[in-house]
Amino acid sequence: MLLSALLLCAGAVAENYPYRSDYLWVTVPDHADWLYEKGEKACVEVQFYKYGIPRDAVVEYEIADDMMPADGKGTVELKGGRASINVGTRLTPGFRDIRLTTEVDGRKYAHHVKIGFSVDEIRPCVKEPADFADFWRGNIEEMRRTPLTYSKEKAEEYCTDKVDCYLVKVSLNRQRQSVYAYLFYPKNAAKGSCPIVLCPPGAGIKTIKDPLRHKYYAENGCIRMEMEIHGLDPRLPKETFDDISRAFNGKENGYLGNGIDDRDRYYMKRVYLSLVRCLDLLTSLPEWDGRNVVVQGGSQGGALAIVAAALDDRVTQCIVNHPALADMAAYAEGRTGGYPHFNRTKGMLTEKNINTLAYYDVVNFARHVKAYTYMTWGYNDDTCPPTTSYAVWNTLACPKEALVTPINEHWTSDATEYGQMEWMKKHLE
Repeated sequence: MLLSALLLCAGAVAENYPYRSDYLWVTVPDHADWLYEKGEKACVEVQFYKYGIPRDAVVEYEIADDMMPADGKGTVELKGGRASINVGTRLTPGFRDIRLTTEVDGRKYAHHVKIGFSVDEIRPCVKEPADFADFWRGNIEEMRRTPLTYSKEKAEEYCTDKVDCYLVKVSLNRQRQSVYAYLFYPKNAAKGSCPIVLCPPGAGIKTIKDPLRHKYYAENGCIRMEMEIHGLDPRLPKETFDDISRAFNGKENGYLGNGIDDRDRYYMKRVYLSLVRCLDLLTSLPEWDGRNVVVQGGSQGGALAIVAAALDDRVTQCIVNHPALADMAAYAEGRTGGYPHFNRTKGMLTEKNINTLAYYDVVNFARHVKAYTYMTWGYNDDTCPPTTSYAVWNTLACPKEALVTPINEHWTSDATEYGQMEWMKKHLE
């Protein structure tokens, strides 16, 4: 019955248990929380099921540090669909990744599981530049010399009986660069009644996906801004976004590497500044309650939420899923680094580029966050690995709470995301 329940639940949620799949991996570390101390030996039980029936097979495995090449390998024979792997240990804080493959009925299947060692001792490699705060303070002052201007039009296609939606275009600077966003209000919102919630996007050049997905924020009395960062109208057809992405976001010319050799020309400079500009807009709305300013996002959006909270003291809550852009240059020191994994592009982690990244690394912003922060991450994530999530978490010195979901890869469930809204409501001022 348990396996049947797992298979039914799996269809709705996750990469770990593929939707409508005939097979299921189960990996069970001998510590229930998947965590160990340095030098402590770990063992992982591996189970494999097809159609919910245990299958005997030979499983090949590799063991590696998080996101690193394998340094150990072996095979184990499943009997009754089960076997155990002695993982060994590690002597420094971090994660070990057990990567599994097997062949059943002529088809190969793969899975992996990460376990942590002394994770509270994980520290980032990146160092904060001496003029970090001055650099950002000066750029915000320069941006604000250009008056806040924006356009606003009703987006009837996203209005409901409880929510009004507007498309806004926010000007950023003298170069006439802008960002777009959908702005959701509670229907007939009264003056001074609404907390504001800024939601930056995940990585990529793409439209604002399913703008109504988090409509429950507005239904619960908040004004929520779902923003994009590239100055592209989200009403453009998906095909147009795909063409733009192929042209300007390939491996050789991705926006996260654009201008990376100069801190003043780096693409993400105006992206980070746009967060403050959008908060300027939100706090100018007559419906804002004058107290509560929330930033919330996942992956790149989680990174940008931390950046916004660090750059703008008006932020009172910061809600983050598996933040990207964290300890990005750690690979240069032979350690696990964060998305976008610049080590995969030859010649990217030069001394000059590493110097620029220090001004944009989320870990350095995390040191300056004062807002109450709620952070969620999983261990099996190969996009924003748990090593870098802990580097961020252990750096945060603000009031904070965590929801750790070990089995998660690079995703959060709808229930977890709704729970973040409930957490926010409990901590409104």
